[in-house]
Amino acid sequence: MKFVQIIDFESQRFGEMRELLEAFEQRMQGTPGGPTHRMMLKDRDTTGRYLAVIEFESYEDAMRSNEHPEVAALNQQLSALCTRPPAFTNCDLKDMRELK
Repeated sequence: MKFVQIIDFESQRFGEMRELLEAFEQRMQGTPGGPTHRMMLKDRDTTGRYLAVIEFESYEDAMRSNEHPEVAALNQQLSALCTRPPAFTNCDLKDMRELK
């Protein structure tokens, strides 16, 4: 079953975060068990609030991905750019459809 993690965070330094993420994704491209999709959302009602939606093939893949030292380093770097600690929501994907 596919697994999705939603990360709710606030930052005034989103451009720096994006640069870190892009460099990380290039380094980790092709690594087995990594994320399959990432979507970044900006809250229209709360300045500086974002939601990252990250999909994995399974919960187990996500947990293995977290064991990579590169992932731990990225999480520390991203957290340092946040104005509050990120909040994580872990979800099993039950249904997804293309509507158009």
